[in-house]
Amino acid sequence: MNLQTINRATGAALGLLLVGGLFAVATVAVKLALPVTAVDADRGTERTKALSDITAAEDLALSRTATLDASRGIVRLPIDTALALTAQLWQNPAAARAELNSRAEKAVAPVKKESFE
Repeated sequence: MNLQTINRATGAALGLLLVGGLFAVATVAVKLALPVTAVDADRGTERTKALSDITAAEDLALSRTATLDASRGIVRLPIDTALALTAQLWQNPAAARAELNSRAEKAVAPVKKESFE
């Protein structure tokens, strides 16, 4: 290698280091000079409130009795009540199976549309 090639390589390396250093200094200066607000600053509180609302609604739905479809006899019961009724019903398995089959057939039967003519 001759001296001119070494000087070019050294100059290129020093130039690259100088440009990289200037870029780093400019990046830090811009970052410190411009205040940047978080994009999702209030998103966390919104999500927490939405989750608590959903949880409260679910707890309320699970703890109260409600009629979901009166024509088919579909109701919502609290879990404890449903478990107690199921345990009571299945003391006689043959009758429980017959009851379960009749309820299933009633639940999936097509709904009769009323005509308003």
